[in-house]
Amino acid sequence: MADAVRPKVFICYHHADQKEADAFAEDFADVFIARMLGVSDSDDFIDSTDADYVIKRIREKYLTDSTVTIVLIGACTWARRYVDWEIASTLRNDPVNKRSGLLAINLASLGKTGTLPDRLKDNLDGENGYARWWVYPTGSSQLRNWIEIALDARDTKTPDNSRNLRERSATC
Repeated sequence: MADAVRPKVFICYHHADQKEADAFAEDFADVFIARMLGVSDSDDFIDSTDADYVIKRIREKYLTDSTVTIVLIGACTWARRYVDWEIASTLRNDPVNKRSGLLAINLASLGKTGTLPDRLKDNLDGENGYARWWVYPTGSSQLRNWIEIALDARDTKTPDNSRNLRERSATC
């Protein structure tokens, strides 16, 4: 990926990790253009029981011009229903919006272990999976490489998006 070309990346995270998510976006502003506004209870489509509609609206409202979604893994990211919905929308391919690449990165405060959202786990299979999971990057070139891998998977692999949407957040 040329340094001058910065992909639009949707940053998915738990609200408790807002400061670290902001720092991540700032630290790697030379690598990507961040899209960080996420789904919240104030969205008009949240109360819908139509899963296809919810995913379509997330894609239209938040992910429409992104090419990769980075899920920042913190202690409670796995439990947030909106994270699941954002991942589900990322994996959806429709006539208007092409699916995005997907990768997970542990926040620096989490270290080398953590719990992934189930839908993200469904898409891990080493180098054969649609998604990959890494610890916090050591630099911009490393993150650029990870984004390239996610973009390649988007074009060459089929994700698993068969899981039902999480209906509510779990207790962390």
